[in-house]
Amino acid sequence: MLTSLRFVTKRGPELAEVFDDLAELRIAVFRDFPYLYEGSVDYEKTYLQTYVRSGRSLLFAVYDGPKMVGATTCLPLRDEMPELQAPFLQQGYDVDSLFYFGESLLLPAYRGLGLGHRFFDEREAHARQFGTYRMTCFCAVERSETHPDRPADYRPNDAFWLKRGYRKEPSLQTTLDWPDIGESESTPKQMTFWLREL
Repeated sequence: MLTSLRFVTKRGPELAEVFDDLAELRIAVFRDFPYLYEGSVDYEKTYLQTYVRSGRSLLFAVYDGPKMVGATTCLPLRDEMPELQAPFLQQGYDVDSLFYFGESLLLPAYRGLGLGHRFFDEREAHARQFGTYRMTCFCAVERSETHPDRPADYRPNDAFWLKRGYRKEPSLQTTLDWPDIGESESTPKQMTFWLREL
């Protein structure tokens, strides 16, 4: 399958060229547990403007034919929304030394091919090239182990992230709002950060 895949890189304002593809992929992947995201293309396009405005943002995407089947994003934490910067500022971190990793998205049929590692490799190399960032970070949603929509065979990504050298930092948490599947109103979700020295 890997031989049929095409890799596309976009930086800064170039991300706008693939908004529709990326929005569709985000909605499809984040609909699954643990995010259970009831997405809309309009919201996605507003959210993705953050990446267009950042001169150092990166999208690394995977296409199979005309369809985007995987994607990952990153940008300086300084360019992210205040909700993501706040925990670091409160804990005394230098926000300008941190590079934030956004989503890592793969449709189910394309998992297990090593693309998840490729996503981290691409983002870490992108952050490292600037020579000014000391750490990379991302955040993940917290869902109860007894959540009614948790699949019986669900396996969190913690082991994969630990293998990549990331550590979970419970002192760094924030909340982000989105509507769960079947809901029209957004509700706050607890997010915990993971960090790694660059």
